[in-house]
Amino acid sequence: MKPGIHPEYRPVVFRDRAADYAFLTRSTATSDKAIEWEDGNTYPVIDVEISSASHPFYTGTQRVLDTAGRVERFERRYGHGRSKP
Repeated sequence: MKPGIHPEYRPVVFRDRAADYAFLTRSTATSDKAIEWEDGNTYPVIDVEISSASHPFYTGTQRVLDTAGRVERFERRYGHGRSKP
């Protein structure tokens, strides 16, 4: 790799405020905010809206969709009870 053209790769804390969950990993992402981590060191922190701690796919909690309303809207739009040719 050429020196001086790549962003700095360093430890960064990603924090999911919705789930009150944070994890330390390495990244090239930058932030003006910092947080003191469990090991006593200070790292840049990046707040994320969703992570594996709050995403329905990982947590097993799914949202219930109003499928009955969608079916009724479809039937209203495209005709209900049409006879088949």
